[in-house]
Amino acid sequence: MLYINGEWRQANSGETLDVINPATGDVLEQVASAGKEETKEAIEVANEAFSLWKNKTGAERGKYLMDIAQKMKSKTDSLAKTITLEMGKPLAEAKREVMSSIAYIEWYAEEAKRMYGETIPPSDPNKHLMLLREPIGVAAAITPWNFPMSMIARKIAPAIAAGCTIIIKPAPDTPLSAIRMFECFHEAGLPKGVANLLIGSAEEIGPELTGSSKVRKLTFTGSTAVGKMLIRDTANTVKNLSMELGGHAPFIVFEDADLDAAAEGAMATNFINNGQTCICTNRIYVKESIAEEFGKKLAEKTATLKIGNGMDEGTQVGPLINENSFNKVQSHVEDALKHNGKILCGGKPYERDDLKGYFFEPTVIASANDDMLIATEETFGPVAPIFTFKNEEEAIHKANDTPYGLAAYCFTKDLGRGLRMMNALEYGIVGINDAAPVTVQGPFGGYKESGIGREGGKSGILQYVEEKYVSIGMK
Repeated sequence: MLYINGEWRQANSGETLDVINPATGDVLEQVASAGKEETKEAIEVANEAFSLWKNKTGAERGKYLMDIAQKMKSKTDSLAKTITLEMGKPLAEAKREVMSSIAYIEWYAEEAKRMYGETIPPSDPNKHLMLLREPIGVAAAITPWNFPMSMIARKIAPAIAAGCTIIIKPAPDTPLSAIRMFECFHEAGLPKGVANLLIGSAEEIGPELTGSSKVRKLTFTGSTAVGKMLIRDTANTVKNLSMELGGHAPFIVFEDADLDAAAEGAMATNFINNGQTCICTNRIYVKESIAEEFGKKLAEKTATLKIGNGMDEGTQVGPLINENSFNKVQSHVEDALKHNGKILCGGKPYERDDLKGYFFEPTVIASANDDMLIATEETFGPVAPIFTFKNEEEAIHKANDTPYGLAAYCFTKDLGRGLRMMNALEYGIVGINDAAPVTVQGPFGGYKESGIGREGGKSGILQYVEEKYVSIGMK
């Protein structure tokens, strides 16, 4: 179903999309597929609603968000089940995603009351200077399949809190999570036109969003290649952009690190969500003198991970989202072997009679080198390659030698070294002895080709406001 102007509806064309369970290959549901007409309509109603919504007080907007969060809390289990069925991640991970989504909504419900302006000291005693922060207008958000609920929450909550209206286009692989979220918006009584849901192909919906002068903000999470295309497509209307794009995260382990903690951290960042996150580790750099010991620890821990249907109790690693993802993972592993990589565990498809989806064993590869595809391409799957380095300077150089700059990790007990790495790593997110640095109140975003702008924390809501400078003559 589509959600436009506070109403559930089918597409005008009657076209639908099949939603597939990646663990079984079964069709879960058929959902309406919007086209150009529905997109234009959503833009119009969002633009009309903006004139009223922007004038609501922060407290009023925050109250709606709090009501939405309460609705979601009451449905935590069913929301998590929806995520697992259409995306494949283990149910325990899906529940954490639901709670993260709620946390973002609650955070921005409170931030709505704190959209402060500023007074500026004048250089002329006969002037009064002010800075006002006002909502941008209609925002459009394009969200990915790997976190089908929390990525919507991270965009829609600050937009609504700031006073914007918004159109959400979720990934066609995972529209059910968006529908279930919007059911909570509807039940909370969010005014018509404030939040609208368009499900369908990028070819139909995208050009209308990027080309409309009424859409003043575009926020996107996805690949760098698609992000660059959207930047080009929005140039004619000079939209405000937020882009959370690809990553190629390094994970650096020095000889003085707690190797057990580092191995646990590397396992978590490589295999959470089956390696299908933009901040998953892509390159593990380990000091030469401890590489063999570290590799053994990581492989032993990785080999214990339970693979299976995300709905089954105890599952830690689910299926890859589709055949293309599966083929990419397999090709990266095969390429690593051709370039003298050594498989320490995993390395092949995982097969079981009751599983029909795209499963691949969590894989650890030793003797990784810069000739491998995995050294430069984002795998987006459960593969952990171990590279080596000789000294701190080489580790920094190798870590930064990429067009990406989203997340980086470093494990060391040396405080001075930790501070040097913090400053030297060219990444928007750096975890020092912390493999899970992402939090609601912290900004999330990258350097270089990993994106534009930030989500989360105070930075997140400022992405949805314009700054208006006012100078008042008093003479």
